[in-house]
Amino acid sequence: MPSLPLLEVRNVVKDYETDGQKVRALDGVSLSVSPGELVALVGRSGCGKSTLLNLAGAMDFPSSGEVLIDGRSTRAAADELTRLRREKVGFVFQSFQLLHTLSAVENVELPLLLAGREKARETALERLRAVDLDGLQHRLPHQLSGGQMQRVAIARALVAAPRLLLADEPTGNLDNTTGATILDLLLRLTREQQTATLMATHSMEAAAVADSVVTMRDGKISDVKRK
Repeated sequence: MPSLPLLEVRNVVKDYETDGQKVRALDGVSLSVSPGELVALVGRSGCGKSTLLNLAGAMDFPSSGEVLIDGRSTRAAADELTRLRREKVGFVFQSFQLLHTLSAVENVELPLLLAGREKARETALERLRAVDLDGLQHRLPHQLSGGQMQRVAIARALVAAPRLLLADEPTGNLDNTTGATILDLLLRLTREQQTATLMATHSMEAAAVADSVVTMRDGKISDVKRK
């Protein structure tokens, strides 16, 4: 029996106001991502990919329509939303967003420490081993390559075992070879940990590893291709 969707976006509209004019960033978008599935969002800059990722991670909210994470609406109360983000969602960014004064393991364990979780160091080391960085845990970010920094960022995103992983141009700052390695890693972890992964990318090479490729244009989904 197919898994129920972990992420559901239902007929979402997102409007912004700029200089007194309403701008529609998303126009009736619907999609779903199930556990163990990697879905790629592709399209030109300004098509709505980043807006959709923000809504999917409950960092922003639709003007109309609904976003559900593991069956829970992102229109919940503020304290419930904070818990939802902390417990259910992991983020991977193009620019890594590591704290440069902290070592690799300290960057990874930080979300657990902030959440008051036990065995933070032990769990962080396990996640670093999962992304093939065993032995590099005490290096600072500037002592790591771009690919290694992105692996640290992925380990940090997965350290609290989120059900949903959102990746915004995760290979954008990497060369082709390193980027391919990171994509293989994302796909492997998506399968192994049964995470629902939604990735925004400009790269068709990156999109090629996904189970589904969702093409966006002018705030709408213009095409969906499934393997």
